[in-house]
Amino acid sequence: MLPLAMLTGVGVYLFLHYVPGVEEGGYLRVARVLQPILISVMLFLQLNCVAPSDLRFHRWHFRLLCVQALLFGAFGLLATMTPPGAWRILLECAMLCFICPTAAAAGVITEKIGGHLAGVMTYTVLSDTLACVMIPIMIPFVHPAADMGFLAAFWAIVQRVFSILLLPLVLAWTIRYLFPRLQQWLEKYHGLAFYIWGVGLTLAMSLATYALLGSGVGIIVAIGIGIVSLAACIFQFAAGRRMARRYGRRESLTSGQSLGQKNTGFIIWLGLTYMTPVTSVAGGLYAVWHNLVNTWELSHTSRH
Repeated sequence: MLPLAMLTGVGVYLFLHYVPGVEEGGYLRVARVLQPILISVMLFLQLNCVAPSDLRFHRWHFRLLCVQALLFGAFGLLATMTPPGAWRILLECAMLCFICPTAAAAGVITEKIGGHLAGVMTYTVLSDTLACVMIPIMIPFVHPAADMGFLAAFWAIVQRVFSILLLPLVLAWTIRYLFPRLQQWLEKYHGLAFYIWGVGLTLAMSLATYALLGSGVGIIVAIGIGIVSLAACIFQFAAGRRMARRYGRRESLTSGQSLGQKNTGFIIWLGLTYMTPVTSVAGGLYAVWHNLVNTWELSHTSRH
């Protein structure tokens, strides 16, 4: 489904863009509004299955948080010191790939390869919180808003990021304790998050294709974005596994999936909304890479 979603997203935009007499503006407006909503709904359905008592913290959780925070901050500082151009675009792409929170659907793959669902869901909450704290601090430095100061930009980003990442968690836990019957009914439909992810990925790939075609960047920069996103993907899967290896194979698999599998729709939304729009392409390409890694993991698990 996921390769089909990515191909559909690219194909739909190319059709609307190149076929004479077909209007692309309406589709793009709907995609921009609907995509963050789908991210929130997907998170809500997954987090609805997790009680606060299920969240068990491990040392590797905080090691992964440090890796994300340090690399995001380092690439952000380098970007602020780099003049506009190809190198700055690549640094911003790296920023997005490292700060992006764990995908809500990561638990599905983690269970299938022998990992621990509670561990990856705990890190999903932690990485969402980290993103809500660090993104509003760093983005106004990297991309100052022309019409507002730092504090105004900080607050605007806090509201948007919080509503997408943490509001679903607050809502899910509120329903769990105030309306337990509704929570039990919603829990039956948590599997829909996977298909919502597919629809959101389709829209995200359309927006990423629009950003790439409209950016005017050359083929060299596009290849560079592909290399940066691939390197970030491989590094995070490998580093995640290595940091929890001492705790056993199950925790190692969980840690690798927690750091490596990203909410790529969030990367695309963040790039389009607050960064150089072409950086959103890193999210689309990262989706390709981490799905290839997931495919290899699932195939390797089935052989053993």
